Amino acid sequence: MNREELFENIKRKQSFLCVGLDTDVNKIPEFLFDRDGDDLDPIFEFNKNIIDATADLCVAYKPNVAFYESLGLQGWDVLERTVDYIRKNYPDQFIIADAKRGDIGNTSAMYARTFFGALDVDSVTVAPYMGEDSVSPFLTDDYKGKWVTLLALTSNKGAFDFQFMEDKESGERLFEKVLKTSLKWGNEDNMMYVVGATKAEMLSDIRKIIPNHFLLVPGIGAQGGSLAEVVKYGMNSQCGLLVNSSRAILYASNGEDYAKAARAEAQKVQQQMSGFLKNL
Repeated sequence: MNREELFENIKRKQSFLCVGLDTDVNKIPEFLFDRDGDDLDPIFEFNKNIIDATADLCVAYKPNVAFYESLGLQGWDVLERTVDYIRKNYPDQFIIADAKRGDIGNTSAMYARTFFGALDVDSVTVAPYMGEDSVSPFLTDDYKGKWVTLLALTSNKGAFDFQFMEDKESGERLFEKVLKTSLKWGNEDNMMYVVGATKAEMLSDIRKIIPNHFLLVPGIGAQGGSLAEVVKYGMNSQCGLLVNSSRAILYASNGEDYAKAARAEAQKVQQQMSGFLKNL
C-alpha cells in the first residue's frame, strides 16, 4: 500500500486508528476454548471476530509477533491465517507486523523475506541500533510498496535509559540523531516512525525533523496517552498518524459480547478522530 492509498483510507473512514492484535492466550474469553484448553483455534476465532467488528472503524492492524511466536509453530500458523484473513476480506487495511527486527545485513534480508515475502504484510517494525546495513534490506526494490516502521521514541519507561541521552557538544538527543541519520536510508513513502503517545509533547520536536513522514503512535488507551495531544503536536496536512490501541479494544469485555464491546471502544476512538480530521 502506498502513501496516497493510506491517506485516502484515512479520509474515507474518518479514522487513523490502528488496532493492535496483541492476542494473549491467557486473556481471551475462556468460553472460546475446548474442555482441554489446548486448542489454539480459539485465538484465530478471537482475532477474526475482533477484525470483523472493527474493520470499518480502523485503517490498520498491528499483530504483535511475540504473542504468536510464544506459542510455537501453531502460533505462527494463527498469525499467518490472521494476516491472510485480513488480506482476503479487508484488502484496504494496512498491516504492520510488530516484530522489532534488525540485525546484520544478511540476517535482516531474511527477516525482510519472512515478513514481506512469506507473510506479506505492509510494514514491519525495525530497531535502528545496528545502523543502516541492518535496515536497508527492508527497503530494497524487491519490496516496493512495503514500509519500514523504525523505532524512534518509545512509550516505555526504559526509553529514558538511552533515547534521551544528549550529545555534549550539540545537545542533540539520541532519538533526534536516529531520525536525522535514518532520513538518508529511506523516504516518506517507505519509512514511518514509532513515537509513543506517552511522549506526545516531544512530537513537536520530532515534526521539526520529519514533518511529512507517517508516525505509528502506540500508547493511547491502557497506557494513558492522550489522543488530543498526539493530534495537536503530531498531525500534518496528510494526517501523518496511525494511532494504535490494543488492550483497551481487545479486552473491553471478557464475556460473549467481547466483539461487540471491542467495536464500541473502537468506535469511541474513531469518533474522536473524525473530529480531528474535518479540516483535512
